[in-house]
Amino acid sequence: MKEIFNIFSGKKIKEIPKRKIIVDFREKNSLVASEIVKLGFEVEFQALKVGDYLVNGIAIERKTVSDFRGSMVNRRLLRQLEELQQYQKKILVIEGIYDKEIYPDNENNSEGIHPNAIRGFLLSILLKYNVPIIYTKDSEDTAKFISVLAKKAEKENPLNVSKKNLTKSERMQFILEGFPGIGPKIARKLLEKFKTIKNIMNASEEEITEVIGKKAEVFKIVSEEF
Repeated sequence: MKEIFNIFSGKKIKEIPKRKIIVDFREKNSLVASEIVKLGFEVEFQALKVGDYLVNGIAIERKTVSDFRGSMVNRRLLRQLEELQQYQKKILVIEGIYDKEIYPDNENNSEGIHPNAIRGFLLSILLKYNVPIIYTKDSEDTAKFISVLAKKAEKENPLNVSKKNLTKSERMQFILEGFPGIGPKIARKLLEKFKTIKNIMNASEEEITEVIGKKAEVFKIVSEEF
C-alpha cells in the first residue's frame, strides 16, 4: 500500500490500491469494461487464451444471447467450455436475457434452433462441463456482477497472500500461472512432468507441446527480445 503526502493536513495517508480485473483485448470496446472502471476497479487488458475476464483466478466467459445461440450452432462454445476446464472456478455469463429471449419463439425460427435443443445444451453446460451459468440484464448488470464477484473472491481467496504463507510448490505454480492462458491445471501438469521451473524454461517447444498441446506457444516469449 503506497503512502501519499496530503498538502492540506501535512500528513502522510495510505492510498488504497484499486482492485484489478483482467480483461481480454477483444472486450476492449465492450461497455462492460467501461462499466467496471466506473465501479472503481482497475482494468488490465491482456490477450487471454481462455475466457473474457479473469477475477482472482476465476475465468469468466461472456456471451450475449445472440452470441450464445451462434456459438452453439457453430460449436465454438463447446471448444471454449473445454478450455475453461483448466480453471478450477469458471463461470458462463449470458447477457441480455431480458432484452432478447434465449429461447426462440418457435422451432421454425430463422436460426433453425429448437427451444428444446437450447434447454439440452444449457443442461450439458451445467452437468457435463460443470460450468455455472449467470444470466444478466445488460452490460451494466454484467459489470456489477463481476465487481461483486471480485470483492467476494478477494475475501475468500485473497491473491495478496504473502509468500511466506505459500508452500514451495504453490509458489512455483503461482509463477507459471503468470503466463497468459496458463491456469492451475496446466501449471500442475508442467511441474509434474518437468519438476522444476528451470527445466520448463529449458524444454523445447515440442517437449512442452507433448504435455499441454498448442498452449506451449505462450512460452516462446521467454526467448524473445523486449
